[in-house]
Amino acid sequence: MTVELRNPDGLPKPEVYRQSAIATGSRFVFLAGQVARDADGNPVGAGDFAAQVEQAYLNVATAVADAGGTFDDVAKLTIYVVDWSPEKLPLLGEGAGRVAAKLGVDPTKPVTLIPVVALAEPDLLVEVEAIAVLD
Repeated sequence: MTVELRNPDGLPKPEVYRQSAIATGSRFVFLAGQVARDADGNPVGAGDFAAQVEQAYLNVATAVADAGGTFDDVAKLTIYVVDWSPEKLPLLGEGAGRVAAKLGVDPTKPVTLIPVVALAEPDLLVEVEAIAVLD
């Protein structure tokens, strides 16, 4: 299985994500939104957006590993952010960068960022959905 991350000619070339992913494989993994909770359901990173992004991405990696893959098999992310503002972009990058360093992966997947008023629990600042493609 491969996921080729691309910024096609004719589209902007952002540094923090890629415009597309070409995935080859035979199994699709659709993850529920992952939030800043540890394996026991305890909150992680209270009030710390970057820490919550990091934990949500790590939870994505854990769920994909359970299916037999790695974060590199993720083809698309959807990120829901409470009270989004452009000032949060560096913190999003910081959290994703920590995961990249810990796991040795490329976190710059195609991503859709959706501002929301609130998530399911009041302490949550971010929720990350993922689609992965495995052989």
